[in-house]
Amino acid sequence: TAPNPHSYTTLRDEAVKLFNSLQQLELERDPVPLMQGVLQTCLDLPPLVDEIYCQLVKQTTEPPAPGGQGDLHYWQLLTCMSCTFLPSPPVLHFLHFHLDRRTESRFPTSEMAKYACFIREALGKTKGRECVPSLEEILVLMRRQEMICTVHCPGAPACSVAISSHTTAEEVARELVSRLGLSQSPNLFALYEQSRRREQPVGNATLLADVLTRFE
Repeated sequence: TAPNPHSYTTLRDEAVKLFNSLQQLELERDPVPLMQGVLQTCLDLPPLVDEIYCQLVKQTTEPPAPGGQGDLHYWQLLTCMSCTFLPSPPVLHFLHFHLDRRTESRFPTSEMAKYACFIREALGKTKGRECVPSLEEILVLMRRQEMICTVHCPGAPACSVAISSHTTAEEVARELVSRLGLSQSPNLFALYEQSRRREQPVGNATLLADVLTRFE
């Protein structure tokens, strides 16, 4: 059975619910909340990650309308999955075959091929997330773009930094140190997250996208 905190039932029942959500996704005008719900269930119930990957591969194989809105919704969710979870090695191998042979080779100039290329690159960087993508991040991933993160620096104007789903706090801190001309400084620099109730340092390996999701 599935864990209790989120009132899940059995894994089989949850897999059926996710399959129904995927069917609904094809016709959804605003797919973002539904996508985030699927991602959250996969985060809470890791055994379902492979199941969703396999279902999405099935949905994007020989679709009735290749490149149509419904088909692209599946590719967009597959993009979000690839930036959040790594499938098991056998599923990963099959997924790469799907991306390379079934999609990029057959439809080289299509939107599907562009998503396939993005997904393949993301899978090479994804190590697992603490949080599912925020609504803003999902919208950005649907367009295969980067997010803009605003960092407030003491004694300097706020800096805008482009980040991906894989950008760490250490990478952003290093970029800001370079921008501010502090590369030769003997001091150590770190990012902090601040809310109304607390302020705490962000670990070097922490993904900035997870921090932004917590603020959402």
